[in-house]
Formats: sequence, structure tokens, C-alpha cells
Amino acid sequence: MTFVLGTGSLKELVGVHPTLVAVVHEALAISNVDFGVHDGLRTEAEQLKYVRTGVSQTMNSKHRIQPDGFGHAVDLVPYINGKLRWEWEPIYKIAAAMRDALDRVNKQLAKDGKNPFKIRWGGCWKDLSTIDRGPVAMMNAVEQYGKERRALGKSVFTDGPHFEVLP
Repeated sequence: MTFVLGTGSLKELVGVHPTLVAVVHEALAISNVDFGVHDGLRTEAEQLKYVRTGVSQTMNSKHRIQPDGFGHAVDLVPYINGKLRWEWEPIYKIAAAMRDALDRVNKQLAKDGKNPFKIRWGGCWKDLSTIDRGPVAMMNAVEQYGKERRALGKSVFTDGPHFEVLP
């Protein structure tokens, strides 16, 4: 089944880094899970609201305009039975599709003589290209992140729908 982004998702991508947008489109084209763009570029007021309500931890979010003039983050949420749902099983599948889509986009960038694009996944806060392929690998990366943080006596903050540009 082929999925397409709806008008709301496309609106959320306005102002987001074009290569990140290309990866999102490619991921949806190869995904076996439908998803929408819940958040792309955020205003200062939106970010302040998210910090106040605990949805975000910082005003220095990659969802805000960065020095290059683009937002550098998207939140991709699965559609299940026609509703956006924050459920880990399909989130792992979306992350796996983003991993594969990133490889495809980077192959095209290499052909064009451009540097590889890097994306960090909020499920484990690692560069997607360093995680093995597939949903099980994504689940394992989240579990490993949690174990590492707890072993250090630190809090665990997982944001599975979040993908952000790495410098």
C-alpha cells in the first residue's frame, strides 16, 4: 500500500530543512505504516507552550528556525485506524523506514557530490545511520539507551516520533 502525506502534514513541513523533508517523503513511500507529520517548524509561542506543559524540555528546540533559516526537526506519528497514535510498535517501523530512506537520499547526495545527511532519532538520541536496520533493531536501540542512562543514574527521555538534523 502506498501512503501520501495529507494537507496538514504538508503544512507542517513548510519551513523544514529540504533534505529532511525529502527523507520524510521517501520514508512514507517505503513504509508499511501510515504516518503523519504531527510537528515540523514551531513558533516561539508553540515551543513555549510545549515547554510549559512538559511536552518539550527546551526552548532551544530543533523544531525552531535554525541559523540556516530552516527548522531541523519533525515528529512523525503513526495513523492507526484513522487516528494519530503514539504507540511504540508502529513507531519502530517508522524509524526503520526513516533509516532506509536516509540511505536512499544519501546515495543520491553522493551522486551529486554532496556530503551525507545525518539524522538523530529521539527514540535513542543516536545517528540513525549507526543503528542496524529494521524495527527490531530500533526497539533494541531504545532499550539499550534506557539501560545506559539508568546505569549512569540519569533520566531516560525517549521521543520516538522525533527526528532531527545532526550537524
